[in-house]
Amino acid sequence: MILCCGESLIDMLPRTASTGEPSFAPVAGGAVFNTAIAIGRLGAPSGYLGGISTDLFGTVLAEALTASRVDFSLAPRSDRPTTLAFVTLTDGHAQYAFYDESTAGRMLSEDDLPALGAETEALFFGGISLVSEPAADSYAALCAQAGERLVMIDPNIRPGFITDEPRYRARLEAMLARADIVKISDEDMAWLSTTPAALIEGGVALVLETRGAEGVVAYSAGGEISVPAERAEVVDTVGAGDTFNAGLLAGLWRSGLLARGSVRGAALEDLRPAIALGAKAAAVTVSRAGANPPWETEL
Repeated sequence: MILCCGESLIDMLPRTASTGEPSFAPVAGGAVFNTAIAIGRLGAPSGYLGGISTDLFGTVLAEALTASRVDFSLAPRSDRPTTLAFVTLTDGHAQYAFYDESTAGRMLSEDDLPALGAETEALFFGGISLVSEPAADSYAALCAQAGERLVMIDPNIRPGFITDEPRYRARLEAMLARADIVKISDEDMAWLSTTPAALIEGGVALVLETRGAEGVVAYSAGGEISVPAERAEVVDTVGAGDTFNAGLLAGLWRSGLLARGSVRGAALEDLRPAIALGAKAAAVTVSRAGANPPWETEL
């Protein structure tokens, strides 16, 4: 199982009411949640770990996970509220306003962390769940306990959401040092003052730099390769990076490479099919509104 560890929330997406007035539609989302959903839809064994509320919106999240074949039996439930993210779109690019105080997801503690069994082959971390305590510290602790499991991280840094920058930087740097795979944007690298070469020197086996319509550049100690983006009519980019992450991990699973040693021992050309699956799946997501990853049959 690929266990996705991090936030789930309700995206309040901008819509126009039948009266012509602006409105918002509640849709299940969150970067890590979206990745878990996409992995399940792509036919790979998907799991989700994060605090889920028992409120109305928490029920929506749980039903969405079930519908996309995601195992969330490790996710603790509580009566705390669900995180809300109000989304605005500018030229198809999303900006977010988060309402996250004392929510079920944010208040995940180290005591809530499960003991991981052999069925958990890989761990995925990322998004805003790595920012706010206590959940951020809980995920960092789980990452440190990963053992020989494959670890992938997508920092997906949102500077406007960070309140304690030194603490966040220290946490993220420690997690990146443990990661086997890092997917990162040029904005993330600029904020971290790092490069793919520096990440590899720090111990990462595979760095994936996403470049939107220009595709993905993959780096390892053995060199680099470019994988083109799939052509698509872009409706919006919500969930595109999350779907890419899912496609990569699902592709590694399909190829029999979903293991720390396998990724570290593979040539970049061996990893190309998994990277290409990520790009292909992401192209479907950007072609329709919201984070709506494709099913395996759509590819």
